Amino acid sequence: MSTLENRPALLCAFELRAGAARRIKWEDVDSGLSPDDGYLWIALNRHSPDTRSWLNGSGLPKLAVSALLAEETRPRLLHVGGGMVINLRGVNLNPGAAPEDMVSVRLWLDRNRAISVQLRPLRAVLDTERQLEKGILSPQSVGAFVASLVSSLIDRMEPVIREYAEKIDHLEEESIETAGAELRLRLGRIRRDAIILRRYIAPQRDLLLSLSADQNAPFDDRDRLDLRENADRVTRFVEELDAVRDRASVVNDQLVDKRAEEMNRNMLLLSVVAAIFLPLSFITGLLGVNVAGIPGASSPYAFAILVGLMLILALGLVTYFMRKKWL
Repeated sequence: MSTLENRPALLCAFELRAGAARRIKWEDVDSGLSPDDGYLWIALNRHSPDTRSWLNGSGLPKLAVSALLAEETRPRLLHVGGGMVINLRGVNLNPGAAPEDMVSVRLWLDRNRAISVQLRPLRAVLDTERQLEKGILSPQSVGAFVASLVSSLIDRMEPVIREYAEKIDHLEEESIETAGAELRLRLGRIRRDAIILRRYIAPQRDLLLSLSADQNAPFDDRDRLDLRENADRVTRFVEELDAVRDRASVVNDQLVDKRAEEMNRNMLLLSVVAAIFLPLSFITGLLGVNVAGIPGASSPYAFAILVGLMLILALGLVTYFMRKKWL
């Protein structure tokens, strides 16, 4: 269950003016505070019914409100009514959650407002809030704010991608010594997670490239450069995930080949043993029939001679198989 379900509609709000950030209250947001030389960042909780009411009365286009409140989203860019809607995703670092179950943040941008809407907590948004609170971050414009938020999202992705690469490194080392079903299960899980994560991350790369090239977006040259740099980082993440997926497949194939080789070796050994005992079984079966005329039936040395001949035959077969390198 999301930890935002019991949170108020306003998660946080800041007024950013002249390179300084000041936290504001819900009353200031409701009063329509609109700085002339700055902008507002308003972070809203999608679960709260007050969020829907506020958005409907905020003057945003209906299409933008619908996009901000949608249950399911994917990375997208939408120009509407003098502003734009951007959907971004970040890795899920909430306790007990899987990183590949990515969390979305929906943004409305216009000249003096950046409105974000979330269904679940997102560490990158919390990082941005904390940095604004401490004065570490002070983006000069809405475009600079979005560029810094994107950087925070990408920064949070990097350790997760690195962890997948380290996991596959350890599994490759383990595969040298063992080929158990548990190892193959872990390989399959990593490969599945890498595929899911790549499917969610790759569209964000395309979105960032579109944003950096969009002349109608509120970005200056520095913001566009930051967006392109982050798009390159996402491209590197996608390539790393492709490598993890391919390496997992290769290691799994090696384990399957090793298992097949062990089975073939065991089957060869069983076949050789069967080939050694086959003529011996034939001789004992032939001499064991209850009919008259069996050679040596009346000789006290017949059994010893028969055992000796069978040992010689068995040793001869073993020597032959060893020369053929079947043993």
